Order: sequence, then C-alpha cells, then structure tokens
Amino acid sequence: MHEIDRHTDSATQDAMDRRSFVYQCARAGLAVGAFALLAGCRRAAPLIAPTPTGLFDPDNAKGAITYGQLAAKLGPVPKASKSYEIGVVVKFLGNEYWKLLADGMQSRADQYGIVLDVQGAATESDPAGQLSIMQAMIDKGYAALLVSPQANENLVPAVERARRAGILIVNVDDAVLKDAEHFVGPNQYENGVRAAKYFVQRLPHGGEVAVIEGLAGVYAAKQRTDGFANTLAGTNVNVVASIHGDWDLQKSLTAAATIIRQHPDIEGFYCNNDIMALGVVEAVRDAGRLGKTMVIGTDGIHAAYDSIRAGALTGTVDSFPFVTGEAAVEVALRLLEGQAVPRVVFSPQNLVTRDNIDSPLPK
Repeated sequence: MHEIDRHTDSATQDAMDRRSFVYQCARAGLAVGAFALLAGCRRAAPLIAPTPTGLFDPDNAKGAITYGQLAAKLGPVPKASKSYEIGVVVKFLGNEYWKLLADGMQSRADQYGIVLDVQGAATESDPAGQLSIMQAMIDKGYAALLVSPQANENLVPAVERARRAGILIVNVDDAVLKDAEHFVGPNQYENGVRAAKYFVQRLPHGGEVAVIEGLAGVYAAKQRTDGFANTLAGTNVNVVASIHGDWDLQKSLTAAATIIRQHPDIEGFYCNNDIMALGVVEAVRDAGRLGKTMVIGTDGIHAAYDSIRAGALTGTVDSFPFVTGEAAVEVALRLLEGQAVPRVVFSPQNLVTRDNIDSPLPK
C-alpha cells in the first residue's frame, strides 16, 4: 500500500482512518473504461457440444486439464478465420478481481483480433441486473458469451435462450452454470484446501479458526468452504464458526468482530475472497490481535498483496484472474475454430504469503 501519514488525537479516529484507507485500497484502480459495444453476426452453424444433463461439478470433472496443457494437447492457438465479436458478462467490475479478469480477456482479444463487449452487474449482489445484461447481449448475436454468474441459477433463462440461438457459452470462474458445456477457472475446492494446510502447518498444537463465506448459492463459495473444512477434519485445528460475509467488506468485518468476541483466542480466519479478508483484518486489528490471528483471503487482488507486504493480511490463495481471463478467450477461440477442447480447463492458483510474494505463480 502507499505510505500515508496519520496524525490523530484518539485511537477511535485512527481506526476510522485505517478503515477508510482499506476501503480505498480495495476499490483502487477499479474504474473501468467503456468497452466497444459492437454488434456482431451469428455463426452459420453452432459449434457447441450437445447439452449434458445433471448438475455440473467442474472441480471433479473427468478429463479436466490445466491451462498450461492446452498447447501441448491441442497445438498452437489457431488463427481466427473471421472477425469474431464476443460478449462478456462478469459479476461486478467494482471488485478488482473481475476487473483483472476482464483485463486479461481484453489482452488476449487484442492479440487475436477479437472484439469484446465487457459488462458487469451494478453490484456483486445483483443477479437480476446481470440476467438483463446477458439477455441484451444475446440480441446482439455475438459468436460467443463468456459468463461469470453471480449465482448458480440466476442466468438460466438467458443461457437456455443463447443455446437455442446457437451461441457458444463459456462459464468463467466462480458460480457454475447448470449443464455448462465449458468451464475455465481455478479448482475452487483446492483453494480451501491450501488455506487449511497452511493453518495445520502453522498450528502444530491446534487452535480455533473460522470461515467467512461468500454469497450463499454460489458454487465457488461452497467449494472453498468445503475444501477448507474437510481438510481440517480429523486435525486438532477446529472450525468454531462459519458465517456468510456475502463478498462484502463491512459485513465481514462485523461478522469477524462478533466471532472474536465469542472466541477471544481465535488463531485464524479463512475468507472466501480478499475483499472480505481485508474487512476481517480490520476486525483483528481493532481487537488488538494483529500478528496473533492469521487471516487468509482468496483471489489475489492488489490490495491483498499490499496488505501482505504490510504485515497485516497473512496470505491469499491467488487465482490469477488476469491469466484466467486470457485462458477464457483462448478457449473460446479454439472452440470457435472447431477444436475439441476439454470441458474443464483449470487456471493456475497458489497460496501467496510474504515467503513467495515476489514469485507467486506456481512453477
């Protein structure tokens, strides 16, 4: 974080200044420029696979590969045979994670000569607004839609309509579309596993930890929480509370403050995203437990890295959203050009702490 000077007359004012600073850092760099809104033309024939049936669980999908394996299995990225226009519907561009994801998409789109229309809902809890955006994009006849749903079910009407129109759909990260033909993103369960293993390593004699969960009904939130709790089962590190923070900093701060009052010796928090983790850090600081209670977030936004370097946040399970965005556009182009891409392509992930913050990408 940028160095700042604070001269306050009271501890209360100092806490207020810190909290305001955290909000600014979490929101920093989130202004989004307008992307070109260009109408496209439909593909002559659908290039999507027949719709599978049943609930989709990408974390356990058979035949899944990593992004790093794409070129080895399928060869170089094919040159676009036409000028493709693709719609992108992310959760919320006010969260830096989704802005970074969109930036990665734009970078690859520029490289391949693809025109993107990137839009997000007004807030991270606006499923109806996100559905409206996707419905409007279908009318523009884009060759493909890259979608990151706010919840597992909120885009179902638009997805069904897009399929009838023969539009390729790629599910990108977080919530999971029912019967998704293609998914690009990290293994969400593994995110929680990595955080849990860190606590087990750091707490050899055991201790109490808590979870701040994301929005209910979101695949990623459930998988991250389950991966964390299941990995700790049978160890002497006990989950004493698990509360929804709904991806919100203030809600998570309040929830963490309540948990700390109930468990004053709590050793750690695992948060389903970094925005919530930054709120928890403030609750830990307010309780005088900074340096005593560990906090691990998820996503890898810049504000989380800054907080780790400052010695506040313990770590983040980075899902490298910029790389995920690059992977999503590459997968879409390969599919549009007729390649048989595996149903699930995992993007990289890694637990980042002060020990590896200068070289976070896994080798």
